[in-house]
Amino acid sequence: MEYVLIIISAIFVNNIVLNQFLGICPFLGVSKKISTAIGMTGAVTFVMVIATIVTYLIQKLVLDPFGIAYLQTISFILIIAALVQLVEIILKKVSPPLYQALGVFLPLITTNCAILGVAIMTIQKDFNLVEAVVFAASTAIGFGLALVTFAGIREQLDLMDIPKGMKGTPIALVVAGLLALAFMGFSGIV
Repeated sequence: MEYVLIIISAIFVNNIVLNQFLGICPFLGVSKKISTAIGMTGAVTFVMVIATIVTYLIQKLVLDPFGIAYLQTISFILIIAALVQLVEIILKKVSPPLYQALGVFLPLITTNCAILGVAIMTIQKDFNLVEAVVFAASTAIGFGLALVTFAGIREQLDLMDIPKGMKGTPIALVVAGLLALAFMGFSGIV
């Protein structure tokens, strides 16, 4: 039951983008087409789960035992950046089609604060490794749900007759706010 609560909470109630406001840059920048939103979701999910596993192990096996937990943020940033580079190199060698499909999304993930936020939250919430992985995967799914929904709405907005002053970023920000309000409706679930 605990895992179900983690999943529902991470996807709907405490959505990383719409409730905690982490990962706003890709949310606004990569949400003009559903296809790019799906590609970004896949890349974020992959990196978020792997980064959570690695940062959790570093925290529990290195930072805590040696009493250097104050280096958590800087070490997590370095780990995530190195991990993204490593994943990029491995994908280029092992699976060129997947590397081409992810394209520019992999380097963009290095600067996605949602990845760092999830890594830090798993430590703050005192999750074990399995709970941390479930939380990371669920958070990535919630990120993807918000991103794909927002991209679908933006694609529809391109077909609408919108006043000149509201086209582009202004209407996108209004829609993002309305989407965040809609997700607040889930707050009574957990």
